[in-house]
Amino acid sequence: MEKIILGVLYILILFPISSGFSQEYIDNKPTLSVVLTSDSPFVYKDDEGYTVVVGAVENTSSLTSITDVRLHVNFYDNVNPQPLEIVEGGTILEVIPSLGKSPYMIRSNSSNPAITQVSVSIGEGFNSSPSKSKQLSVELGDIVLDDTLHFSGVLKNGAAPINNTNIYLAFYDNFDPPRIIGVSTIPIGNVESNEMKNFSFNEKIQTRSVGFTLFSESNVFYSDPVDVKIPASEVTTRLVTISNVSVLDSEGKALSEIKVGSTVKIQSESWIQFSADQKSDETPYSYYVQIKQAGKTPFVEFIGKYNGRYIGAGSQFQSIDWIPEKDGLFFIETFVWDRNNIPIADQGPVVLIVVK
Repeated sequence: MEKIILGVLYILILFPISSGFSQEYIDNKPTLSVVLTSDSPFVYKDDEGYTVVVGAVENTSSLTSITDVRLHVNFYDNVNPQPLEIVEGGTILEVIPSLGKSPYMIRSNSSNPAITQVSVSIGEGFNSSPSKSKQLSVELGDIVLDDTLHFSGVLKNGAAPINNTNIYLAFYDNFDPPRIIGVSTIPIGNVESNEMKNFSFNEKIQTRSVGFTLFSESNVFYSDPVDVKIPASEVTTRLVTISNVSVLDSEGKALSEIKVGSTVKIQSESWIQFSADQKSDETPYSYYVQIKQAGKTPFVEFIGKYNGRYIGAGSQFQSIDWIPEKDGLFFIETFVWDRNNIPIADQGPVVLIVVK
């Protein structure tokens, strides 16, 4: 069975997310509304140099399914206000059920290395749609992660023949809330009524993936999503602990509240311990800070990245500058991954900060 892999195997760079992103809300009929589920889509370069944008949209209507959702992605460099490219794409699901979500994955038209930022918006013109019947189900056995992720499963059809059937895997990372970082497709094709189809998956995946949502859609049926956790890899032979996360002013003084427009430093201390069979005492790593504004539906305000190296065991400080642009209460979260994008530390302690 040929697999169409829409997710990309390795993340080459993680773009800084523009503070200009804002949640897109479209309401082209009184009962139809669609929103982007995150202010900051996941953006990276694939192994061919193309820029890939991954995210999800939500049908907020409780009355009807929707179809024909189109997304517009503007690709920018760091200099010009005008986009280098404008690409239109659709959602993974053909029909998004009421109060349902669908991932999207859109790639730039060229492998332009100048692209460093993106913006995503929802186009007008989507329509209400007859609801598809929930008569598909997917089941899978044990999953194994070594050099590749592999598992097998069964797709069960309902009481009518179907066509254009696909099984989808939407991979997510360990950010909170999780970000969709890639989508893979397993084509199934035609399925007779009440028929069961075996399927399998055996591919390399993005190393920062901690789980995926498994779901299926055909021309008339769809399935409930199934959340699957990816088993931990056994390759990590070191342990990093993040502690003492603080917000500092320019003089190094700890702050409990800050002003809009002021520059502050998010600083963490991390400690690394090597195992006895560690081959080298040098470990390159990437330190991430994610800042979310509190609220009924928290959203990501800022993501910052710092690259460093551990030399031997012991402690080390990391810091990232942040200039808040909005007032309110914010949550600060910290992460440490190695350069293969594998988490080598549990998430650091969450810090609250008030911006006025």
